[in-house]
Order: sequence, then C-alpha cells, then structure tokens
Amino acid sequence: MSRVPESRSRNGWAWVIALLVIGAAGTAWFRFGREANTGAATDEATFAAKRGDLRIGVSDSGTIQAKDQVVIKSEVEGQTTIIYLVDEGTHVEPGDLLVELDASELVEDRTDRQIAVQNAEAAYVKAREDLAITKSQAESDIAEAELAHRFAIEDLKKYEEGEFPRLVTEAEAEITLALEELENATETLRWSEQLFAEKYISQTELDGDRLAKNRAELEHKLAVEALSLLKEFTYRRTKDELTAAVEQTERALERVKRKAAANIVQAEAELRAKESEYNRQQLRLEKLDRQIENCRMVAPSSGMVVYATTGRGNWRRDDEPLEEGQSVRERQELIHLPTTGSMMAEVRIHESSLKKVKAGQPVEVSIDALPGRRFSGTVAKISPLPDGRSSWLNPDLKEYPAEIDLDGVLDGVRTGMSCRAEIIVAELRDVVYVPVQCVVRVGRTPTVHVLRSDGTFEARQVETGLDDNQMIHVVSGLAEGERVSLTPPLQNATLEREARPSAEEGADDAGGDDGGGATRGGPEGGEERSRRPRRPDAGGDGGERPGGGRARPDRERGGRPRSGEAPAGRPDAGSGSGS
Repeated sequence: MSRVPESRSRNGWAWVIALLVIGAAGTAWFRFGREANTGAATDEATFAAKRGDLRIGVSDSGTIQAKDQVVIKSEVEGQTTIIYLVDEGTHVEPGDLLVELDASELVEDRTDRQIAVQNAEAAYVKAREDLAITKSQAESDIAEAELAHRFAIEDLKKYEEGEFPRLVTEAEAEITLALEELENATETLRWSEQLFAEKYISQTELDGDRLAKNRAELEHKLAVEALSLLKEFTYRRTKDELTAAVEQTERALERVKRKAAANIVQAEAELRAKESEYNRQQLRLEKLDRQIENCRMVAPSSGMVVYATTGRGNWRRDDEPLEEGQSVRERQELIHLPTTGSMMAEVRIHESSLKKVKAGQPVEVSIDALPGRRFSGTVAKISPLPDGRSSWLNPDLKEYPAEIDLDGVLDGVRTGMSCRAEIIVAELRDVVYVPVQCVVRVGRTPTVHVLRSDGTFEARQVETGLDDNQMIHVVSGLAEGERVSLTPPLQNATLEREARPSAEEGADDAGGDDGGGATRGGPEGGEERSRRPRRPDAGGDGGERPGGGRARPDRERGGRPRSGEAPAGRPDAGSGSGS
C-alpha cells in the first residue's frame, strides 16, 4: 500500500526536474545562441537606407495664449471667496465688474481699526500737549534756578563790597566814640580827685566818676575786640557761606537744566512713539480700505474675458475653471483680458532637446480644434530655468517653458486651445538616413550592421549627424539602398562598455554633441521617442534598442532608460547606443 504513493511521488519530482532542465536549456539557447550566430543568415527585420530630404525638428504639445493681455490678479491678502464672477467669453468694457470677493471680514476689521485709530490719535494729541507742558515747566525751573544763582552771586558781592566795609566802619566808629568817652571819663576823674582832695566833692561823686571811667575803658575794649572779631572770624565765615551758596545754586542750575532736557527728550520720544502708532494705525486703516476696494475688480480695458485656469492646470492637476464660491489666494491670476488679436503658443521643451532649440527658429503649429490648418511662428523666448510644477511631480523630469509667437492675426484661434508645435531645427537636403534604432555604439563609434549578399551581417562604422528622433542622418559610411538591421546585436557594444573603466564611462555618457544624439540614447533621443508613435516602416522590435529610446512603461513622461540600462525584454542588452 505504501509503495504506490512513493512511486508516484518519485515520478512527479522527475517530471519537475525534467521541465526545469528543458526550461534552462531553452533560456540559454534564447540568450546566447541567437547572438552567437551573428554572422549567419537571420530573418531579422531590415531597412534599406534612403536618400532624400530630412527635416530635423523638436515636437512638443502646448496651449494657445494671447500674446498681449492684461492679467487680473487677486490683490487681497490671504484667502477670500468669490461671490461674483463674470461669465467666461463675455466682452467687457473699461469699468465693468469682473470679479467680486467676499469683504465682510475686512469690513468688520475696518470698524475695529477705526477705533484703534481714534485711540492712537487721542494718545498722540496728549503726548503733544505733554511735550509743550514739559517744555514750559523746564523753562520756568531753569529761570528760577538762574535767578537763585544770580542772587547768590550778588549776595557775595554785596557782602564783600558793601556790607563788610560798612560793618568795619561802624566798628571803628564805635572804637573812636569809646576812646573819646574814655578820655572824657579819665579827665573828669582827674578833676574829681583834685576836688575831692580839696574837700569840694564827696566820696560818692568821686566813686561815680571813677565808675564812669571804668565803663568807658570797658566799652572801648569791647569795640576794639568787636572789630577784631569781625575781621578775623565773621568776615571769613560769611564769605564762605555766600561762596558756597553761589556754588550750590550753580550746581542746582545745572541739575535743573539736565532734568529739563531729559524730561523734554522723554516727552519728545513719547510723542514720536504715539505719532508712529497713530500713523501705523492710519496706514493699516488705509490698507484695509484698499483691500476692501480690491475686492471689486473691474476691467481696465475692453476685451473678452478668459479665465486664467482655462487651458492650464496646476501641480495638483486641478483643471476646473473658476466659479463663484471658490477660494482664491493673494496674487493668484484670475482673468486674462487679451488686448490684441496676436497669439502665441506656450510649450515646454524637454531638457534633452534644449541644445537643439534656439530663439528665432521657425515653428509649425497645428491646433487640435482646427484640423488640417497649420500656422507658422518663431521661437520667441526660452526660460532659463525648468518648470517647477513638472519637477515637483517628477524630479527626474526637467522641462523648460518656451513661448512661440504666431504670425499674423489668426481667425478662429482662441485662448486655451491645445496645440502641437514642431520647432524646425534644420532642413537637410539629399541625405542618407536610417531609423535611429539601426545605429548602436561599439566603444565610442556609431555602428550599423549591413546585410551582405550571402545573408550575413557586417558591422560597419559610420559617421552620424542630426536626428528627428525617428530617422538619423548618416553622413558617411553607408550608401543609399544598403539594408541595415533594425535589431542589431548588442553583444559587442555590451562587452566594449563593460571593458571600459567607470571614469571613461561617465565621460562617454557626458560626451560632446556629434549630431547623432539618438545613437547614444542621449538627450535628443529617448524622451521624444517615448512620446511619438513609431512609423510603420521602422518595423520589428527595434524600438526597444538603446538609442531607439522607447521609455519603460512604469516611467513618467521623459523617463527614458539611462545610459547603459538594458531596454525592457532584453536582459542581456548592454550600453548599445546609449553610451
């Protein structure tokens, strides 16, 4: 019972191992057998080299815009809501209302701002009056201090020149009078003593005269001492006091002046602060008035209304036109008013095509809404910086905005129409050309594989020129009618690339322009081919060859395979023409 399941299990594993061996052998034959027999006859698709005229151009899609137009922008700070919007396509005259924004919050803010202005004005007036009062008080204080100082000086001078000499004179007069009184009392006493000796007067009278003499002596002595005290002590003290009073009043005057100056400076600073606040509140009120006025946008000139969102989207791919109730931000473009009938096309040029395109080159423009009609124009301007919106969505994608002036006044052409512009880089006459996927690089040399008469292929070096992303100009090395492989083998190119050092690899990737950028998978090749349908005569799966530049399915627009990256479906492919 147990041998049957065991035998079945062994048979099952045998089948699995057999299938794995067969699969590995098939894969090895597919990867190595085909390219090992490059010299043998194959059924690969070929292309006969053609001779004729070849136009080299860069094709990009874009939008029609008015060349001269007035742009109406929101001048209201922050975000506001549209409460009225004129219909797109309406012909307006100067002064007609185009857009009205919600100003209710601004009106409320204006009321609060008016109150703030009135308060600031009152504070400003008060500060101005305070300054006047401070100046007047300072003048009074200084005048009073100056008067006190002047009085102190005069008091000192009066004492030295008037009062002191008077006191000295009075003291000297007192001494003189006392001396005379003493002399009279002495003479009287002498006569009284003689008369007393002769018994003419009594002892009492003699004692009275003697007392009068002693009193006179004492008064004379006091008068002399008073003069000495006046000169030695009273004069110096009084002079020092008056001198100190002069110095004190002088210092007081200086303090008053400084204090007055400080008070005035403080009052002036307060006045300036209040004035600045008042002016600031006034400016904010005036700004609010302008903001409220800016909520109503009128037409500055006549023209047809075109919404700014028509024909273009922002980085969020929000292509909805303006409508009432939407929020708009400051400096956002709302309406375009064309002022003339001249038009232009706005396109974005991939960085791979920048060195081909220059200002002044002719352009042919086709408009999707006007099939069968082609318009001529000229490249007017190329932006020096890439478009930030496309770079934000895909950092590997660099596209440069360009403006193309269309010739003449174009009937039926309107702003916002989608178009495709072909910038004519060169018109080659009577040249040999082949599809770009026919050319690979072996080392640093463009190479094609030419079909021999015996059915084998010969690797031949050629010199290439410009390409139009589908066909490439072969300058030399290939004759008209010779058939070349549309799917050239990449083994030699791969081995050659692997043998080179990384420094040479980088130099090769950044190599100079030899005109055959498509053969290198360079800037002129991959991105354009990823956006253009292939011609029926390109045939085969050669579009997957490096240099054919077909973009990988999982890449954004412009995300072509890098140099040395194998195209999808060819794991053994090397650098090919992308070196």
